[in-house]
Amino acid sequence: MSYRWEPVGGGTTAAGLEAAGLGPRFEDQSSAEQWLTAFYDELAEAGVTDVSLYEEDRLVYGPMSLAP
Repeated sequence: MSYRWEPVGGGTTAAGLEAAGLGPRFEDQSSAEQWLTAFYDELAEAGVTDVSLYEEDRLVYGPMSLAP
């Protein structure tokens, strides 16, 4: 299984995040959540306003705002 963050709103696409090095996939939910905590500021600077967490094609949760 793999987990990934998808941008929701803000005009940023998943492909755009991958091109910026901000679209990795994770083996487990915990790793994905730790990554989000570490790269929160970079995502916001890239224009991401909200994210959703997916396990393969299943929505785990979200959208979740990145607003401070």
